[in-house]
Amino acid sequence: MLAGRATHAGTTRYGARAAAKLASDFLRPLTHDGVLVSSIGLGSYLGECDEADDIRYADTAHHAIATGINLLDTAINYRCQRSERAFGKALSRAVRMETAARDEIVVCTKGGYIPLDGTQPSSREEYQEYVKREYIDAGILRADDVVAGGHCLAPAFLANQLSRSRTNLGVETIDLYYLHNPEQQLDAIDDAELERRLRAAFELLEARCDAGEIGGYGCATWNGLRTPPGERGHLSLAMLVKTAREIAGADHHFHAVQLPVNLALNEAVRTPTQRIDDRDLTVLEAASELGVAVVASATLLQAKLASKLPQQMREALPGLTTDAQRAIAFVRGLPVIASALVGMRSAGHVRENLGAARAGHSPPSA
Repeated sequence: MLAGRATHAGTTRYGARAAAKLASDFLRPLTHDGVLVSSIGLGSYLGECDEADDIRYADTAHHAIATGINLLDTAINYRCQRSERAFGKALSRAVRMETAARDEIVVCTKGGYIPLDGTQPSSREEYQEYVKREYIDAGILRADDVVAGGHCLAPAFLANQLSRSRTNLGVETIDLYYLHNPEQQLDAIDDAELERRLRAAFELLEARCDAGEIGGYGCATWNGLRTPPGERGHLSLAMLVKTAREIAGADHHFHAVQLPVNLALNEAVRTPTQRIDDRDLTVLEAASELGVAVVASATLLQAKLASKLPQQMREALPGLTTDAQRAIAFVRGLPVIASALVGMRSAGHVRENLGAARAGHSPPSA
């Protein structure tokens, strides 16, 4: 288990090494205590649950750390826990080989979905037997804690998942721990009950921050923050921050949210889905006002935006050589965005995508 966590001093040191080859605004604040992250982060959602992709992710993550990316983003349920374990190997290698120090790297993961372990079950029945054996019979969760067949925010379950993630990643402290798609709960409960469950989860996470197991926490969403108030599945950023403040005061550790932001899914920029004091705001406006960092997921929309962009996008984003770079530069150039996550499984992809933020290239203003 690697001791320590990302710090302002460590991430500033990392940024100084990257400054010669990457844009001057490449590293940006993520947490309230000044931790800086690369504005292009490494995601790990896609891929097969096999050793070949394990090796690809571990090798790519180590290369990314060596060339300017200090944000590793994963989730315990990605690839049957294999993505966390691959990043753990990469981080251990990077520290052992002195590619980077532990305090320079920001490790993020998520909990909320019941994860498989290594391989996918062959049938629904096998999956249900696995959940019963590993979680219900073990007393980690109750059957009525589970929503949609596999989502849970019960504190005992989250405590178990956090412990497993720390082991998978090989770190004493996870820098940022997200509740994964909390809006999934609204398939079965109402808004008031979701707030109650989130409060219990935040109380656990604040305690884990105090214990040094995590540096901060947030919510990683898909639809919740992009859905307008009054519609099913809406998640209020103001409510999330208010809950954290009520639990821990001004020094709360609710630091960031994650949601899809890209050329196709641009609600965070253009649609007022958030409300503060009877004012309708976009997610980015609300996050700026509330002091919450935003991490963009699905920057390339699972490679759909990596090619065949319209000609006007090429004209609007000069100085770049590929459509993937243009799509990344668009997201990286948005105000409030701390990092644009991109899934990468080769050194070539890392080199290409970092081309969206080479020294001398400034992203367009939104």
